Amino acid sequence: MSNNLETLHEHGVSVWLDDLSRELTDGGELGRLVEAGVLGVTSNPTIFASALSKGDRYTDQVKELVAAGADTEEAVFQITTEDVRKACDVLKPVFDRTDGLDGRVSLEVDPRQARDTAGTEVSARKLWKAVDRENLYIKIPATVEGLAAITTAISEGISVNVTLIFSLDRYRAVMQAFLTGLEQAKQNGHDISKIESVASFFVSRVDTEIDKRLEEIGTDEAKALRSKAGLANARLAYQAYEEVFSTPRWQVLKESGARAQRPLWASTGVKNPDLPDTLYVTGLVAANTVNTMPGKTLEATIDHAEVTGDTIRGSYGESQAVLDDLERLGVSYTDVVEFLETDGLDKFEKSWGELLTTVTDELERVKTQVDAQ
Repeated sequence: MSNNLETLHEHGVSVWLDDLSRELTDGGELGRLVEAGVLGVTSNPTIFASALSKGDRYTDQVKELVAAGADTEEAVFQITTEDVRKACDVLKPVFDRTDGLDGRVSLEVDPRQARDTAGTEVSARKLWKAVDRENLYIKIPATVEGLAAITTAISEGISVNVTLIFSLDRYRAVMQAFLTGLEQAKQNGHDISKIESVASFFVSRVDTEIDKRLEEIGTDEAKALRSKAGLANARLAYQAYEEVFSTPRWQVLKESGARAQRPLWASTGVKNPDLPDTLYVTGLVAANTVNTMPGKTLEATIDHAEVTGDTIRGSYGESQAVLDDLERLGVSYTDVVEFLETDGLDKFEKSWGELLTTVTDELERVKTQVDAQ
């Protein structure tokens, strides 16, 4: 294991890779990263769209799909579930070694259903059944409509990665949805020690949006607050996590074998070149957390991250002061997090559209080749 990844792990941080492609799984790179200390994988529509636009490792499967008469939607389903299945198999030794805590691979429901509770529930079941791997996470966006779907999935024994969380209030609602799902799963006769969940709290996008607003204000006081909100927001999320998972309600579930829903720091690639490229790694170290990193951030972390121990506990007062100062300057927290959720969903839908277009073009290309033979 890489020294820096090992140090993070010693402090309770599981390092995951925010990337997935057949090049990574079939080419052996994912296996090498696992040996270096990567303990899980997350994916999203943007990642799949990018993977499919490169290389030729999907050609054989596309030929099979053309021969079977698959349409674009079915082809996307078959291709993405196969990618995730392969990654699950690579990560299975980690899953076994950590008793199911890590070694997980995440697959997102169709983002077009983010505002549709019933549609999300159907999609989650279909993906869970199709991948058929116990180390799978189904990713469900933390929209208001998604909260009920999260509870339903957990109640049916489906492990869930809740994604696109920006606000502290929504994060608290996500944790309550998780607890309710576990209570229902227990009533339904499921072994709740086998049901895992993480809550993906987004970091850098908060700074990107708030810093833009601070630049518009333009005062020295405003500029002094740049690039502080992302860490402050995430640290206060960890405070909320500590509160919820120390309640009597949680204790009852814990005594039945349940494990807490871990906070997962997402969007940890640093967008501002003036900032340290491992800011959202070294600044968010605490026990029982996950940090999912894009490839460049992972490389930077392995190469030169300075991990000094817990950087979250003890920061709550300072973090709250940052958010209070932003409000005082006219940067509305509520407005920012609502915008980020809508923008995040729009970006995922756009990427899904790009994925559909890429697959459609690939199906047409292969079909033309076959017809010409």
